[in-house]
Amino acid sequence: MKQLFLILLFLSASNIHSQERFKKTIKLMGSRFDISVVAKNQQEGDKYINIAIDEITRIEKLISSWDSNSQTSEISRNAGIKPVKVDKELFNLIERSLAISKLTDGAFDISYASMDRIWKFDGSMKVMPSKEKIENSVSKVGFKNIILDKESSTVFLKLKGMKIGFGGIAKGYAADKAKKLLQNIGVVAGIINASGDMNTWGKQPDGEDWKVGITNPLNKNKVFALLPISNSAVVTSGNYEKFVEFDGVRYSHIINPKTGYPSSGIVSVSIFSPKAELADALATSVFVMGLDVGVDFINQLKGIECIIVDDTGKTHTSTGIKLKNN
Repeated sequence: MKQLFLILLFLSASNIHSQERFKKTIKLMGSRFDISVVAKNQQEGDKYINIAIDEITRIEKLISSWDSNSQTSEISRNAGIKPVKVDKELFNLIERSLAISKLTDGAFDISYASMDRIWKFDGSMKVMPSKEKIENSVSKVGFKNIILDKESSTVFLKLKGMKIGFGGIAKGYAADKAKKLLQNIGVVAGIINASGDMNTWGKQPDGEDWKVGITNPLNKNKVFALLPISNSAVVTSGNYEKFVEFDGVRYSHIINPKTGYPSSGIVSVSIFSPKAELADALATSVFVMGLDVGVDFINQLKGIECIIVDDTGKTHTSTGIKLKNN
């Protein structure tokens, strides 16, 4: 579950000329979306925001695994039976998801939806699952069993009972698509914030960059990073509320799709990237990889940066970010 650790800090504008910032908060895709646009007046601002809402709603209908009528659900229903023809948009999203799976060596995997839900993070779990149960829980998970045919635009899941889901990438994708649509119709600036999956473009009405303050989830009163963001995305994912503890080790609700074991050692990951879709997937991946491997991995990616908070409250960053104490 994405936690909203991002605090948007808007500078007060004494001279906003003919432009103002208009904002609406709405629940979409089961999450809170804050949509902000820069426009001439309330009527224009509302029009732009409603266009973004319609686009996000359209995407949800296409990719939702909860909607039995969606193409995603049809793919899962036909697992081990036959390939399913899908829209080019969905096919391309799955293709990009598999590319991220290869890049992260399976730390990100949309077939995570095939996992048996043996871990409970609601306080009811008193005993750690057996090694056998954990191994069996991921027996149908594996991105290499997702077969794509570009020519016919079909998707086939090789194993019966296999499923796909876009929980680790959907909100970032929606934020990207809404941003692109608004840019195409002439919206000069704005922010799509999907419960911590944030994409920005343009500048504030006073000409200043948008700024994001990132808080330590273990000490919410302290902002340890105040960073300008311009025409880029930042995604923050956290797990400090949903976890279980056995033998002094805290296990989070973000589970390694390769092993079935929950991640540990990290409570918050912020990824900075040109696109929210990629940042969304990488935030989940870094949790699974762990602190040292995760930071090293991000350092190898051009144009990507990260801020990680470990379970002691200490912050760690990739080489391109230098934090100053606030």
